[in-house]
Amino acid sequence: MKTQWTLISALVFALLTAVFAVINVEPVQVNFLFAQTNTPLILVILTSTLLGGLIVGLFGIVRQYKLQRKLKHVEKQLQEALSPVSIEQPAPKTDLAESLPTTMN
Repeated sequence: MKTQWTLISALVFALLTAVFAVINVEPVQVNFLFAQTNTPLILVILTSTLLGGLIVGLFGIVRQYKLQRKLKHVEKQLQEALSPVSIEQPAPKTDLAESLPTTMN
């Protein structure tokens, strides 16, 4: 259900952006650092919207990747914590003097 609302919201936003862009078609001057150009405002609006969406999408992908890595790490810790613990019996201590031959002349 959440996916449907997200899709509907995205479509409404895209429609509003398209209508707003079509209304504003007059040329505007765009200043870059070392150059300037006259571009229709519709291109400026659509390009800005597209770049903003790409930036937000990239941040979402990075966040999702970090969360997946953290989930795998936590699942690994959980498996280690739930695995049966093997208790090893300590080896019997032997006295070095007892293991040497005791023959004296």
